[in-house]
Amino acid sequence: MSDEQNSARYAVGIDLGTTHCVLSYVDLEAGDDAVLEVMPVPQLTAPGSVEEKWQLPSFVYQPHESELSDGDLGLPWEQAPAVVGTLARELGSKTPIRLVASAKSWLCHGGVDRHSAFLPLNSPEEVPKLSPLDATGQYLEHLRRAWDYWHPDAPLLDQDVTITVPASFDPAARELTADVARDIGFRHLTLLEEPQAAVYSWIEASQDAWRDEVGVGDIILVVDIGGGTSDFSLVAVTEDDGNLQLNRVAVGDHILLGGDNMDLALAYRLKAKLAQQGTNLQPWQVMGIVHACRDAKEKLLADPEVESVPIVVPSRGSKLLGGTLRTELTRDEVREALVEGFFPQVGIDEHPAVQARGALTQMGLPYAQDAAISRHLAAFLSRQHGAADELLGESGGDFIKPTRVLFNGGVLKAPALSERTLGIINGWLDAAGAPEATLLSGLDLDLAVARGSAYYGAVRQGQGVRIRGGIASAYYVGIESAMPAIPGMEPPVEALCVAPFGMEEGSETQVPGREFGLVVGEPVRFRFFGSTIRREDEAGTLLDFWEPDEIEELPEIQATLPVEGRTPGEVVPVRLASRVTEVGTLRLEAIPRDGAQRWQVELDVREQ
Repeated sequence: MSDEQNSARYAVGIDLGTTHCVLSYVDLEAGDDAVLEVMPVPQLTAPGSVEEKWQLPSFVYQPHESELSDGDLGLPWEQAPAVVGTLARELGSKTPIRLVASAKSWLCHGGVDRHSAFLPLNSPEEVPKLSPLDATGQYLEHLRRAWDYWHPDAPLLDQDVTITVPASFDPAARELTADVARDIGFRHLTLLEEPQAAVYSWIEASQDAWRDEVGVGDIILVVDIGGGTSDFSLVAVTEDDGNLQLNRVAVGDHILLGGDNMDLALAYRLKAKLAQQGTNLQPWQVMGIVHACRDAKEKLLADPEVESVPIVVPSRGSKLLGGTLRTELTRDEVREALVEGFFPQVGIDEHPAVQARGALTQMGLPYAQDAAISRHLAAFLSRQHGAADELLGESGGDFIKPTRVLFNGGVLKAPALSERTLGIINGWLDAAGAPEATLLSGLDLDLAVARGSAYYGAVRQGQGVRIRGGIASAYYVGIESAMPAIPGMEPPVEALCVAPFGMEEGSETQVPGREFGLVVGEPVRFRFFGSTIRREDEAGTLLDFWEPDEIEELPEIQATLPVEGRTPGEVVPVRLASRVTEVGTLRLEAIPRDGAQRWQVELDVREQ
């Protein structure tokens, strides 16, 4: 860490969530008296009304030019042209075609140009469009201005900032997140996996008592279910010279399945109920009650005294309040739709169903096809059955058996959902003859990720307990086989491991073995692959065959490498080296025999 980084007064953690953003911080100059704080974020909650809230909803609303006046948009600092936060979510619930949501999910969607302005998706031409990067930048810019409002003598851009990302983000999504932050002006930036941040928050909240709750051989399962995604991770507890150590050993896939799906499910349930009563809702009306269903869900799941919550269905042309359509959502309807629909009792061998898809589909996010979170969790534990074998020296059997469970994410605040989830996990363990897992408590599930990332910033300064991890996947580059041309058949591709699982951020490795030919001066494509389960592959391992679920192909990179004094199209013999940057992205280097220069390719999928 540079002297400039060490001069930062605050370690700041930002939870850049799919549905909410939170900022937490700790004063590095306070020493043993340091207290971790969460910053209240001033934001518009109604036209002309500013309130301070712990969370900034991750929504951008593009108002019509006649919809709001300048006085409606006043904040303690200069107002951006769009509305961000609570008011954006409120206005967007009534006019969804002007609302940008799920920018974080779009940021990791390799099937679209994430630099292109296309959000809100499918909105009319007159609605201004933002790219996923633009929307993410607006959230960060709002947080920056809020911080500078509270701390005018310590601007946020001068602080040591940690931004959290899903553990399942690939290097491309990580680099794009870092790009947004750098464009705003963040200089001392680190990225941290969200489940690790949750564990850090648990450590911080325990006030050093965490060692009494876990011991050597424990496997902590982190279940993070937020508004837009479900994320699973495993952390193993080991020992080094008598000291307990935490090691992140596995992460799951990026699953677009969370609280937003549940709110939509409730809205469609009400649509079906009203249809039985002779009233058919239009699609825009269904979308208009999603926000009301979210509020009703939280009330019904949190308060056992509440049996039902009224829902007002938006309508057009109704001039009298008496003409407004009303219905209600009951506790039983919520339990049936959410508990049984999203957390069904399944066996450990019941994994997500893959449905046949239509040939034509609208452009959109790659949402999970199977809504049963319990089946996704069963698949994760089964795929990662060998995750801790090397560290703990024992076999996980057909599935890895956690001994502790840590919940994170707003969805699991509801006791009905958290209790069902823990019950399902312990049902699997009981059937396998393994001890039940115990729940690690003490987290504020809305604020834990931000608090944990601020704590991690202090850890990087030498304070606190660090989780060992490195990259959560092994990465491979495709090597095209040399073979005679065969009509209708592309040359087979082998996968060369260039970054092994667990390679630490900020480290580099030479890829041993033979030289490869690198084409310069002509358009070429690089094919990259990743695997979260092949832990044994070292740099230089060359695979000519793999099972379909072992390795996933990542978006390819197209480039024309500079000629460097050579002939265009020349094939240059090179050795390969790789580096994992401090923000967790992968940089591949090709080094010619004379070592005169290096060609670099970053796995960041820049779609120019």
